[in-house]
Amino acid sequence: MFNKAFIRNAIDRSAENGVDRRRLFRAAGAAGLGVGATGLLGTMPASAEEEGSGGPSDAAILNFALNLEYLEAEFYLRAVTGEGLPDQSIGGKGYVGEVSGGRKVAFKTKLVRQYAEEIAADERAHVDFLRGALGSAAVARPTIDIDAAFTAAAQAAGLIQPGQRFDAYANEDNFLLAAYIFEDVGVTAYKGAAPLVDNKTFLEAAAGILAVEAYHAANIRVALLARGLEAQSLAISDARDSLDGDADLDQGVVNGSGGANIVPTDQNGIAFSRSAGQVLNIVYLTPDQATSGGFFPDGVNGSINQSGDNG
Repeated sequence: MFNKAFIRNAIDRSAENGVDRRRLFRAAGAAGLGVGATGLLGTMPASAEEEGSGGPSDAAILNFALNLEYLEAEFYLRAVTGEGLPDQSIGGKGYVGEVSGGRKVAFKTKLVRQYAEEIAADERAHVDFLRGALGSAAVARPTIDIDAAFTAAAQAAGLIQPGQRFDAYANEDNFLLAAYIFEDVGVTAYKGAAPLVDNKTFLEAAAGILAVEAYHAANIRVALLARGLEAQSLAISDARDSLDGDADLDQGVVNGSGGANIVPTDQNGIAFSRSAGQVLNIVYLTPDQATSGGFFPDGVNGSINQSGDNG
């Protein structure tokens, strides 16, 4: 077990200021050594998104991440259990949107099923963690489309022809391809947001979620490669690249020489980043400036809600 001196030193190193340290001390005293989301980060006031000047506030950044976690959690939970997030995990600032699509996948392969179950549990935990950290500043779950949006994404990637439907829940291959649309985007989103987070305590928490999302992405990429879905992964990567700007950043699960490419990096072995606008280009399924579309037909909740203009 960790002793009190260790906890005190860890809090001093990770907390940005005296207010944060006092919050963490109070949480540690109230909960013993089991510090949850609200204990680790404290909670933000409802007005937190509007505080500060210059770049987006930490609350705005975390709420942007929360929108993405809502999307991933609804997709994976419905694929694994047939049901989405519970009512106590969807309320908050802004409107509470409905979810269209999603159903239980008939998994045939033990490993794929276990991947899906573990990721679903992690994504639900991310939602609850961020909501706990944000407190009354947390945004509600927006309207989410995990039905027609997959068809639009698959058509953009050339996986299906106009007029055809892509059913993400029909079989394991379709499920993995649908998951691949999200996972790499989540990794690049958290990395892109990292330099914008001011509070070191919040940054450490975001880095922890980034690491988990990277593990998830690697699982999905390994499964795609093992099932011979290299060509489809390249098509999806090309489609994402066509939405988020001129730079050719995205990478499929094989490299140019046909070798495995489980970990997409640059020449320095570093994962690439996307801005919030680029991320929204992908989930809105448009290269143009927009405030809604694709997987978020009514847009995301919070002050960071506009995609970039890459058209």
